[in-house]
Amino acid sequence: MISFPNAKINLGLHITAKRKDGYHEIETCMVPIPLTDALEMVVNTKKTTFESSGLDIPGNTADNLILKAQKLLKKDFPNLPELSIHLYKNIPMGAGLGGGSADAAFALKLMNNLFDLILDDFFLEEYAAQLGSDCAFFIENTPKIARGRGEILEPVDMDLIGTHLVLINPGIHIGTKEAYAGVTPASPKVNLKEVLADRGRWKDELVNDFEASIFPNHPEIAAIKEKLYENGSFYSAMSGSGSSVFGLFKEKPTSINWHESYFNFETAL
Repeated sequence: MISFPNAKINLGLHITAKRKDGYHEIETCMVPIPLTDALEMVVNTKKTTFESSGLDIPGNTADNLILKAQKLLKKDFPNLPELSIHLYKNIPMGAGLGGGSADAAFALKLMNNLFDLILDDFFLEEYAAQLGSDCAFFIENTPKIARGRGEILEPVDMDLIGTHLVLINPGIHIGTKEAYAGVTPASPKVNLKEVLADRGRWKDELVNDFEASIFPNHPEIAAIKEKLYENGSFYSAMSGSGSSVFGLFKEKPTSINWHESYFNFETAL
């Protein structure tokens, strides 16, 4: 059985508080985009194996969130069969696009279907939240306002049909420590849901708090955002904690010459 975990972008991202457990409280709108990995699972009668292709995945294989998702389900369903797992990695890592979280969430959904566990989305989101802050978003995989660590989700009416998306990953890795180092948590100055309802307010009021600290350290990322505006984007921002930057366009852009990913939301998820 195969599925295609997709990336996401953030429309606004506020860091609202520092938690006692070391995490931060956030408020953001996450939107799925049609940039995908490919994840395959088949039953293995001997032992679980994991292989990957495409982009190289750094770190210890045992720490991969897909394997952690399998172990999490096995705690409650100890008789689950072993698996042969293959991941084709296409979503850049450490890029603010949620690729690892998507892989974990889609692994849970894939095992739910493969083994007829009949777990509804509520329970899958509970499992996903244990794996990562934004994993739960990818269970229903529809536009949501996320609060808390990212696991408290509220549906939002977000119609981007006909909108054109350009996504640019400059290949700069932004670590969590660097991302949060220059951020001072504060209550949002605007109501996110109200701003989202009026695209005319997006450019000035739909803010990613990480940009204020990351752009001075990496002016080349700021330059990408400015270039997207110069080429006609009606809204551009860094996604998550970076370093990917996206631009939304009313018409298909024709004058951008970088290596970029282009999508039309008429074919979005």
